[in-house]
Amino acid sequence: MEFAELIKTPRVDGVVLHRPFMPTVEGTLCLTGHHLILSSRQDNTEELWLLHANIDSIEKRFVGSLGTIIVKCKDLRVIQLDIPGMEECLNIANSIEALSTLDSVSLMYPFFYRPLFEVIEDGWQLFVAEESFKDLESMTDEWRLSEVNKDFRVCPSYPSFLTVPKDIDDESLCKAASFRHGGRFPVLSYYHKKNGMVMMRAAQPLIGTNGRRCKEDEKLINATLCAGKRGYIIDTRTIAVAQQAKARGGGFEQEANYPQWRRIHKAIERSNVLQDSLIKLVEACNDQSHSMDRWLSKLEASNWQSNVKEILTTACLAAQCIDREGASVLVHGTEGTDSTLQVTSLAQIILDPTCRTIRGFEALIEREWLQAGHPFQQRCAQSAYSNGKPRSEAPVFLLFLDCVWQILRQFPCSFQFNENLLIMLFEHAYASQFGTFLGNCVAERVKLQLSQKTVSLWSWVNRPQELQRFLNPLYEPNNLVIWPSVAPQSLLLWEGVFLRWNRSTKCLDEACQEMVHIIEYNKELQNKVNSLRRQLAQLETEDGPLQTP
Repeated sequence: MEFAELIKTPRVDGVVLHRPFMPTVEGTLCLTGHHLILSSRQDNTEELWLLHANIDSIEKRFVGSLGTIIVKCKDLRVIQLDIPGMEECLNIANSIEALSTLDSVSLMYPFFYRPLFEVIEDGWQLFVAEESFKDLESMTDEWRLSEVNKDFRVCPSYPSFLTVPKDIDDESLCKAASFRHGGRFPVLSYYHKKNGMVMMRAAQPLIGTNGRRCKEDEKLINATLCAGKRGYIIDTRTIAVAQQAKARGGGFEQEANYPQWRRIHKAIERSNVLQDSLIKLVEACNDQSHSMDRWLSKLEASNWQSNVKEILTTACLAAQCIDREGASVLVHGTEGTDSTLQVTSLAQIILDPTCRTIRGFEALIEREWLQAGHPFQQRCAQSAYSNGKPRSEAPVFLLFLDCVWQILRQFPCSFQFNENLLIMLFEHAYASQFGTFLGNCVAERVKLQLSQKTVSLWSWVNRPQELQRFLNPLYEPNNLVIWPSVAPQSLLLWEGVFLRWNRSTKCLDEACQEMVHIIEYNKELQNKVNSLRRQLAQLETEDGPLQTP
């Protein structure tokens, strides 16, 4: 298919662009296969380059011969285009709708994007399982790297290499996989260096109404326990939901078959409920009624903050079991690709200071989201403004980023990165020139040949000139476990995402800039003090102790 077939009117002059907190611009609107571009000859005006993939929905309005298109984006931005001529407006609108809803992944912009920057470090090669396993090997010899899934047949949503207990052979892994939803048998997620406890993740066991069991599965998770120790199974579903799953062939671990494990049920919402929560939250944030009661009731009705609280609470529970109880943990929900990953990744941020550095956080997202099989292509196909009927869309990754922001806000000196990195990841998960978030699992990315045909997001982020934007000036390395508060009073609305297009951040940006200047000036003064101390020490060495009157 040629993009030209979908573009009925490629160019219109005299289009007026309205954007939040920016001056109105008049210029020429151009449509390409992947971008909506508005260019102006006015001095000091910024061009608009909007990826069609970033467009969630559009609305058309007409007053006489003047047409208006309201473009609602997946990054929650809303822009307005005033287009002279009804026919031109209709053609532009129809073209945008067609170009923003292409189903073929291979027609998406990352396959056509050619970077203008030099790729110093290939992001596709940064986080390979073999290298990560070397770090684990330096701490323990109880695990091995299995290639049982090298052709993705045992579990289509797992990567080729998986870390499993050393005493469990591949044949047992295959039998355990047949007992877990989607073949997602228990694998290592995190090793706690402090006490040797581990966190594993999986999908629900296929118990069914007949109470099926699998001795290989029981042996697999028991192999993670030290002698005389108990473990915790954290099921991210309520007991009622887990019971209902039995009727569909799923279920949960029976105490009689897993006597060394204590099961705990939590209440993290399913993906379809989360999408509705996001839609209601964004609607509340865009409400211009200025009524306090209306705002608070809409915010509460969205349940977004309740979802944040429940996810953080469950992650803290997992971290507490590992660090304070000295127990290993297995986390799963139904499929093991959504709430499970939220919990395992947040628990690691709480426990492991490495995950609070930029490179460590990138590795965490690769390991616990991209390689662990979170279906980004499905979950991020629509955002809060889409008119289409939701299929598999859900803001699972956005909720994870929101939880990270909550912890970052409570521990502002313990993270090497700032809020900008989290916002950037949210934007690129929904629409990007990079191939990192395309596909739903490693198998799909291999089939699409993303590492050969597209550029990795990490190749761009890790360039020194880009990294500066994501560095936290308050960062002081903290090797301790950090325990975030999950009290309702401690959890705030993430304004940097949900209110950034509704009110200006100019004053906040200026305050942040001033803070950076103060910190830099403080470092200069500290260097001068250190230099003077060295000079004084040198003088005392040469002349003997100075006599003070």
